[in-house]
Amino acid sequence: MTTEVPGSDSESGTGPGPGPGVRLVKGPGLLLLWLYGVMSVGAVSRSAYQIATEFDRAPLAYALSGVAAVVYAFITYTLVRGGETARRIALACCAAELAGVLIVGTWTLVAPSAFPDATVWSDYGMGYLFIPVLLPVTGILWLRGRATRR
Repeated sequence: MTTEVPGSDSESGTGPGPGPGVRLVKGPGLLLLWLYGVMSVGAVSRSAYQIATEFDRAPLAYALSGVAAVVYAFITYTLVRGGETARRIALACCAAELAGVLIVGTWTLVAPSAFPDATVWSDYGMGYLFIPVLLPVTGILWLRGRATRR
């Protein structure tokens, strides 16, 4: 027996509440949510501090860390929200995150002088145990597997 959230579309999970059609935070999805939550807190804390106190030292690096923080927080939110629309948005954000990690990671290796300080995505996330490059790949695989079967 499932309970419906008022105003939600129980088939697609596209309504205002988390629809039972696509629950994203069960099983391995709970670990994914936890990792995105931890990365959100870390990236937001780091970028907020660096932007507030040292922005003139490495503006590009700190701005990119801020972008990473927003991406992590938004993906965390969509995973909690659930539903088919949130799943699709999270999937697109994971793809954009992966592109960002690959672009910034390559950029930091090719032109290190452009980055006097590291970003979350520098060297493909080496400072974060490569979690920034592994997380979006894992997210994409998980979210693709959670697609509503019609």
